[in-house]
Amino acid sequence: MYSKDNEEFMQRCLKLAQQGQNYVAPNPMVGCVIVNNGRIIGEGYHAKYGEEHAEAKAIQSVKNKELLKESTLYVNLEPCCHYGKTPPCVELIIQHQIPEVIIGTTDINPKVSCKGIQYLKEKGVNLQIGILEEACKNINIRFFTFHRKKRPYIILKWAETLDGFMDIDRNLKEKNKGYWITNEALKLKVHQWRAQESAIFTGANTIINDNPQLNIRYCAGNNPIRITFLKSPIATKAHSFFDNTQKTIIFNPFKEEIKDKTEYILIKDDNNIEKEMLEKLYERNCQSIIIEGGKKTLEKFIEAELWDEARILVGNKFFVNGLKAPSLSIMPHKIEQINEDKVIYIKNPLV
Repeated sequence: MYSKDNEEFMQRCLKLAQQGQNYVAPNPMVGCVIVNNGRIIGEGYHAKYGEEHAEAKAIQSVKNKELLKESTLYVNLEPCCHYGKTPPCVELIIQHQIPEVIIGTTDINPKVSCKGIQYLKEKGVNLQIGILEEACKNINIRFFTFHRKKRPYIILKWAETLDGFMDIDRNLKEKNKGYWITNEALKLKVHQWRAQESAIFTGANTIINDNPQLNIRYCAGNNPIRITFLKSPIATKAHSFFDNTQKTIIFNPFKEEIKDKTEYILIKDDNNIEKEMLEKLYERNCQSIIIEGGKKTLEKFIEAELWDEARILVGNKFFVNGLKAPSLSIMPHKIEQINEDKVIYIKNPLV
């Protein structure tokens, strides 16, 4: 049954869930509120992978547990019904005799998918499902994509000038040096994006030309896994990418090895590197990845339709000549102005 109150309480769940954004992957972001006579008496969210789930925290936060027997629990994702790093949330709901549960959307994870709902139904709990369903799916689009497509959620990202160049004309003296296209405010935003994703990929040429660190230095959160593909060994000491300060994966055709925080993974099919790489990342529970270049790498993902969204940073400058940026003939769904620069957001309509 439609209720404006139901939507308001579900919006609160979503707001709470968002607070776990940089810390819960590969788990989904989940928020939960408990309502008694139209008043929130408890709330919680999943704050960190491996820690208690939102429903458990919300139940714990209720001071008078007797009120739970006359309350409604709201949660943006179907409660879990299996033993993992924490006990099943559905058992906790039954234990505290909560009579009504309102769920934003079902869980796509095969371990849960509708099983939590079925368990609660069998125990006589009154259920409503599908409140703000689209918003509840969108907040966990990476989680849903990972389980539906059996690959990470893929974000293409590059910076280009007003005249459409992503790099200058380089000579040997200009190797190992980055040329910034966008402003400092956008640099901060890029680091915030990195903190939100599981991994970040860049090509060997970008490593050689720009010497990127691919970490987060300007915001809180976890460093993404750095990933590249090398056709042949290179002098790693000259590049920050290989400094062993964070988890790094190097796909390659020449060796399989783990040394400290760096893992070399063999790729067998030279003609389908991108697909094989994504399969191996899926096996390692990597839920999302930013593809940060260079041009050849980005265009390979575009041609293979292996992308979910693109973020194009447009700097307020001209290079006149140099390396042309990739091109997408799709209307943006959002353009964000940040001082003199802007970000163009594009969603892939074919996925």
